[in-house]
Amino acid sequence: MRRWGLTLPLPALPLHEHAELVRKAEAAGYTDLWSGETQGPDGFTPLVLAAAWTERIRLGTGVVGVFTRGPALLAQQAAALSDASGGRFALGIGASSDRIVEGWNRMPFAKPLTRISETLDFLEPAFAGERTSTGFKLEQPPAEPVPIVLAALRGRMLALAVERAAGAFTNFLPLSALPRVTGELEAAPEGFELLCRFFCLPGEREQVEPLARFMFASYATVPVYEAFFRWLGYGERIDPMVAAWKTKDREAAVAAAPWEVIEDTFVFGSPDEMRERLEAFVDGGITLPILTPVTTPDRLGEMIEALAPRS
Repeated sequence: MRRWGLTLPLPALPLHEHAELVRKAEAAGYTDLWSGETQGPDGFTPLVLAAAWTERIRLGTGVVGVFTRGPALLAQQAAALSDASGGRFALGIGASSDRIVEGWNRMPFAKPLTRISETLDFLEPAFAGERTSTGFKLEQPPAEPVPIVLAALRGRMLALAVERAAGAFTNFLPLSALPRVTGELEAAPEGFELLCRFFCLPGEREQVEPLARFMFASYATVPVYEAFFRWLGYGERIDPMVAAWKTKDREAAVAAAPWEVIEDTFVFGSPDEMRERLEAFVDGGITLPILTPVTTPDRLGEMIEALAPRS
């Protein structure tokens, strides 16, 4: 089954106004809704609402952090959402970033690979209804298996996903760098998923460039994403942007953002051009593209339908 996803929450739209568009997405053939968790709603609440608004679509956290939640709370939230959705839930977890964990939440951000591995050690028996090593046991374990997907940008986390998860979730990935990621997944079991979020901006270069430049500079200067782009081989191209951002010269950083990398990462143009671009990523190994339509609220419905999967 070919999968096609949409990000929740939809940009600039209050949660209480999502119902109609969520139903529209399911009717249009989207198979998945995956939440984000940065500065907007938490990763679970939009999916709880969507569980009541939909019948078939899969719901996934894409992703929630393991540093800002204890493992028992994470197990409880996942089990509750699996129950509320009738088993349509997949749990995407990740280390998040030092900016979010340390900067915003004032929590230590250390050894992310270890923390993810320890979280898996906890969740696997908890979801099976067993007592964990800490003495925790879910009162009502999930009736259906909860697939776990790991946010994985670079080698060691991708390897952990291959070894212990149902899939890997990447983000902000240039098309030309896709083989660098898929090359790390050669030992993945059958059915392993590679998810990627795509920021879809309708319009030609002159219309989308200012926003795309700012978004890229904001993302690629976060230490974990800076390391990701260096691992992909873009170090020299992002150096001027990173240097300007570190001096808090945002205008210079945005101006120095390398357009050829931005153009290779974002999805923009007409609906047909955006679809062609997404198809190129799918042909390259992305098994679940998750679309974030970046437009005004009054145009979201139109864009969701324009980018819906073809039957």
